[in-house]
Amino acid sequence: MGHTLDILLETFTWVGFGAGALFAGVTLIVFLADGTWLPASAMLESTPEGRVARWFTDDGGVGSAILSPHDDAHLGEADAAELYYRVGSNRVRFSRRSPVVRLTGWLAFGFLALGVLSLVVSLVVMFAAG
Repeated sequence: MGHTLDILLETFTWVGFGAGALFAGVTLIVFLADGTWLPASAMLESTPEGRVARWFTDDGGVGSAILSPHDDAHLGEADAAELYYRVGSNRVRFSRRSPVVRLTGWLAFGFLALGVLSLVVSLVVMFAAG
């Protein structure tokens, strides 16, 4: 039984550190590809094309974006909204980080935690057996 536990702990250690490093790299790539998003207070108005959000950009310009039906439903009947806009485009969203960045970040953290936990348990078992 002792050898089986050692093999399982070592396997979980390697898988945890390997997958954690892989997901950390993917998180970094997705984070960099996501671009820069800045907060803004937007005013909402109805137009024939749909509801439009308008805000002042950080360089003094005015940004505008036609809201998707999902975003429009999320805001309801509000006249103003706090949102994030992508620098250099007219894309908006309601969270600073992309859901993909958050997902891969949590996966990296979880796998690295598995690797550290497996390593610590392996060391405790090794010293307890000796």
